[in-house]
Amino acid sequence: MQVDIFLVLLLAALAASVREDVPRATYVVPNKPPGDIYFWETFNDKDAAQKRWVQSKATKDGADSDIAKYDGVWSYERPTHTGAFEEEIGLVMKEAAKHYAIAAALDRPFVFEDSKESFVVQYEVNFQDTLTCGGGYVKLLSTSKELSQFHDKTPYSIMFGPDRCGQSSKLHFIVRFKNPKTGEIEEKHCKQTTTSFDHIFTDKITHLFTLVITSDDRFSIAIDQDVVLTGALATDFTPSFVPPVEIDDPTDKKPADWDDKEKIPDPEAVKPDDWDEDAPQKISDPNAVKPEGWLDDGPETIPDPDASQPEDWDEEEDGVWEAPTIANPACEEIGCGTWTPPMIANPAYKGKWQPPMISNPNYMGVWKPKRIPNPSHFELSGSIFSQFTPVEAVGFELWSMNKDIHFDNVIVARELVSVSAFSAESWVKKSERERVATGSDYLGPWMEYVIEIANERPYLWALYAVVLVLPFVVCAACCVRSKPKPTDEAARRKKTDAPSPDDPPPKEDESKEKSDDTFVASSEEEEKEKVDDAKEETEPDKVENVEPVTEKEETKQDDGYQLRKSPSRGVYSRKYGISAPQFS
Repeated sequence: MQVDIFLVLLLAALAASVREDVPRATYVVPNKPPGDIYFWETFNDKDAAQKRWVQSKATKDGADSDIAKYDGVWSYERPTHTGAFEEEIGLVMKEAAKHYAIAAALDRPFVFEDSKESFVVQYEVNFQDTLTCGGGYVKLLSTSKELSQFHDKTPYSIMFGPDRCGQSSKLHFIVRFKNPKTGEIEEKHCKQTTTSFDHIFTDKITHLFTLVITSDDRFSIAIDQDVVLTGALATDFTPSFVPPVEIDDPTDKKPADWDDKEKIPDPEAVKPDDWDEDAPQKISDPNAVKPEGWLDDGPETIPDPDASQPEDWDEEEDGVWEAPTIANPACEEIGCGTWTPPMIANPAYKGKWQPPMISNPNYMGVWKPKRIPNPSHFELSGSIFSQFTPVEAVGFELWSMNKDIHFDNVIVARELVSVSAFSAESWVKKSERERVATGSDYLGPWMEYVIEIANERPYLWALYAVVLVLPFVVCAACCVRSKPKPTDEAARRKKTDAPSPDDPPPKEDESKEKSDDTFVASSEEEEKEKVDDAKEETEPDKVENVEPVTEKEETKQDDGYQLRKSPSRGVYSRKYGISAPQFS
């Protein structure tokens, strides 16, 4: 147990020293990356950000008046978590249990065309107060007009990002798609990732969310530069972007004479003559015999012989006193009253007769409505990507039961290389600093790897429990002092010259037999004592010649082990080929 306490204190001291060593450097605002950039925001220029971002003054449709307003307070400030840069500024939701809505127009609209190889949106979010219910997603709006009236019904093209309430976590990727043939607008929902990402809501570290959609109708989603979901627009969305060619005719009805019964009762079957439908299911056991000594006239209850009339009983007011009744002891041994034989299953019982089932000669099969051409179906003239509604603005329209959700470094671009260059100058440096400050740079990747493996193989959780509990069991077993053995007690008394109790006198018939053996044993003990005394005189001289280990030597030994920093991503995964932290 002392060893466990020492290790805990050592780890705490290490974590504290790591935090203290983090320099409070000035934040270097990332430069606008090269390439085709449609939107780029770092929030470090507060005046420019306040002019660019328009806070909504609208009310939410269908909500109670006290919560219908988008009155959540937005603030431009630095993060509160350990390791944040001094001048790092972001957009923060300051209050809990509020509706928030704020938006900013793109520098120019992003039009989805086959000639544009991809669409990329990326932003950072830090849930500084553990998120229990709320969202951290972004909306790519299809209009930049009247942003002051931005609300939940404002048209958008894409919605992307994390959302959580209770134990349910989602990573939204929703496309608001307009059917080019009918003009009908419908939300298309992407399938959910199977990779767990619940840690982002609780670890209070800045996380990077990236969505890439390519003109060949593929997409990928990454968290902290680790891809967690890939797929195709044509197969991984519900409902499908392109409606089916045919559908069931909604006006078609099943004919009244349509026989869809596969089995019917045999019309030629006849009930057997000996079939008794009235026979009871249970009958009295004809072989049962009344037990000998059964008291047919014996009462099941008798007055309590031990009961007595209360002293304050007044017969004029209370009536004639009667003793309470108790179960008749004679009935408990054998039985009293009218005897009836026990019930048993009736061997002649058959129940209601039903004819056997046979195949229906008129069976017509399961009726299905006829198929007709789907009026909503359309043929793609290009890619699904090219049919997306243009994006004109970026907005956050959220409800959260927790405060201090911090957004930063929002970018919309055409090429992933431009976004990656921006990440290298912003999130990568920020992430390295945060992980060193919190100590997760050393243990975090390993713990995430261990959890990921256990989620894939649930039986490993039991193994982890055994591995964690076993050292405590072994330690407890070793710390329990065992009772000294008689031989150990005798040796202690001999070494310390402590008095020993006298041995009991031997019996007369045994004294003669042991006298010779005692003489021989005592002689051997005397010789052994002389040898031990000689050793004790020489051993101190040997101890004095041993040189103690100096602090300098111990320091050199410790300096030989140094932790190497983990990869800048901070999170690694076997699935995506990112190596684990190394030690040298």
